[in-house]
Amino acid sequence: MTTGNAKDRDSRPSDAVPPHKHPNDDEPTVGWKWMAAVDRILHTLTGHDRRCVDSFDGFVHRCMYRPVDGASLAVARILFGLAMLIDIPEERGGGDLDLRWGEPRDCRFPLILSMEPPALPRMGLIYGLMWLGAAGMMLGYRYRLSASLFTGTYWYVFLLDKSAWNNHSYLYGLLGVLFLFTDANRCWSIDAWREPYPDDTVPFWNYFILKFQFFVLYFIAGLKKLCHEWLSGYAMTNLSYHWVFAPFRVVIGAKLTDLLIVHWFGCLFDTSIVFFLIYGPTRRIATVFASLFHLMNSRLFHIGMFPWVCLTQLPLYYSVSWPRRIVLSNTFANNPGKAATEPGLVESVGIGAFSNEKMNHQRSRRRWTMMTMLAYCSLQLFLPYSHFLTQGYNNWTNGLYGYSWDMMVHAWDTIMIGIRVEDRDGHAPSTGPVLYVEPYAFTDNDRWTKHADMAVQFARCIERNIHRERQTKPNISIYFDIWCSMNGRFQQRIFHPHEDILHAPWSPFQPVPWVLPLLNEFNGLRDTVMRRITETVLSWSNYTDVLFIADFPGLTLHNYVASDLYNVTLTVLNGTVRFAMAIDDEMLDAVEPGPPVILGPGGTTPVLSGHFHAIETLGEEPSCFMYTFVNRTKELADLKGAPVKDERSAPMLPLREEFLHRWENFVRFVQHVGNSVLFELYGVPMPRRLKELVVDGG
Repeated sequence: MTTGNAKDRDSRPSDAVPPHKHPNDDEPTVGWKWMAAVDRILHTLTGHDRRCVDSFDGFVHRCMYRPVDGASLAVARILFGLAMLIDIPEERGGGDLDLRWGEPRDCRFPLILSMEPPALPRMGLIYGLMWLGAAGMMLGYRYRLSASLFTGTYWYVFLLDKSAWNNHSYLYGLLGVLFLFTDANRCWSIDAWREPYPDDTVPFWNYFILKFQFFVLYFIAGLKKLCHEWLSGYAMTNLSYHWVFAPFRVVIGAKLTDLLIVHWFGCLFDTSIVFFLIYGPTRRIATVFASLFHLMNSRLFHIGMFPWVCLTQLPLYYSVSWPRRIVLSNTFANNPGKAATEPGLVESVGIGAFSNEKMNHQRSRRRWTMMTMLAYCSLQLFLPYSHFLTQGYNNWTNGLYGYSWDMMVHAWDTIMIGIRVEDRDGHAPSTGPVLYVEPYAFTDNDRWTKHADMAVQFARCIERNIHRERQTKPNISIYFDIWCSMNGRFQQRIFHPHEDILHAPWSPFQPVPWVLPLLNEFNGLRDTVMRRITETVLSWSNYTDVLFIADFPGLTLHNYVASDLYNVTLTVLNGTVRFAMAIDDEMLDAVEPGPPVILGPGGTTPVLSGHFHAIETLGEEPSCFMYTFVNRTKELADLKGAPVKDERSAPMLPLREEFLHRWENFVRFVQHVGNSVLFELYGVPMPRRLKELVVDGG
């Protein structure tokens, strides 16, 4: 029995199973015609027939364990490993190990509270092992060990700091796990060269699980975009001014480009692209669109290797033997055993040669493997919508940023982070000495300001640092007054300013009572009042600006107006507020120090620069108001002819600069790992840069 010549095999998808034929085609019945039509549809869409899904055994042995060529999987393994070799020194922070992990006072945000990062030299060794694991995966050298090394160290570093999470770093960890359990080293690997395998085939499920993971990435991301915030164009405003959108901007203008191309087409692309890649007649045009999409993303956003990882996995949707037609065109044609097996041979390949006992054991192992795979698939479909269980991680959005796949749906703007520490030793609450902490003193990002769990961790970190300085356990209270905006809304508080975060209740499974809700009653003003006022204020001069604020009843905003702002005016848009200037520039909880002014809707008052003031919201309804001002610094810089930095004038393709940046990261990474080895072996002191000097350009 033969499997057909190479030409016949290449004329259909390489992972396809020919449609099931009726034993007596001369006398078709209505039922057979219906089943044949179903077979044709399934074969056209998926390359399989109904026998793959009419029973669990058929799904396991005929479909998922059907041997197919491992060439395309090997290419995916090589390219993913290469991408990780570049990613580790760059986005994983390997090039800045000393800055990221060298300061013991820095605050960490581990998912598991008991996790503590080791000292800098040990972290250098962990990163070095991660890089070696990725290199071993790429080369296919001791593949299981290399993949385990990469995956284990990657997830360890990933879990150490939630503030660094994003969707693609989560994706890399998942892909590492999936590659670990596939047979991606059976072809084009050092392992296969040292000890050749009987053939280069792999079970079809090796391809299926990778393609399923990318289906989840795209499709769930598209579903998350089917919301009012995204479809109304609030998430990514002014992106159309980037040069990649210039052709669209010329034809339909900037606003429609933002709405139709960025938001609407982005949603349509994510929800549909995998279906077009699976379907043979649309696969090539879908590949063109997907390639352009990811190439544009590589120019639009600073997201490391994510676009390139997605590009490297696109060939998985083509023939599993496509690399052979490029590299070794004759090898595959001369080796029929590497082809997709005919349906009649599925039971015999890999099982028929065994005894009954061994065959039953093999079948049982395959079933358990497939049940594990299906459980993983179910988990991936469930996790993005599991936030009703982990309510402690919810805030204005659901869950931690990463496994939700809500990419780019929420745009945050934080204008003020107030951290107040009150000493309660020998004092009544709120009467002891007050200390204000610089927001970036112990962390280099503000992700913690949006998540209650990380806010609690940050408060405890501040307490530990004070303890280290005083050498005694402090009795303090910590309060956060954080103002931010999501998707163009009014700036508002996210945490209750009177809640002592250090002693605040928090549970992963309970709603957080001290997270303030979004003031959605003002959402309708975004497209009307806020847009109209913004356009008017900006038209006054090149130096005028406006800031919109909303606050809850009974709370007071204490604010300081910088001295480089003038003509500052407060205007109330909704609600009633009490305004007063503070005495001696001290912030008090009440507004009595200054002569109070009651302002209702439409009321205005000038605000002195270089002084504190207080705005208390009265009544039972929230208030919203705005500041209009002139920026003296911009005005003077323009008068002096100082160059203004404009991202739109940046180089279109700074490929040389990007290469040099990545090379510098890699060189520093090698130095850090080498210094870590020298420290562990010989106790050689490990040099470390200071964040202050790096930030200041030193």
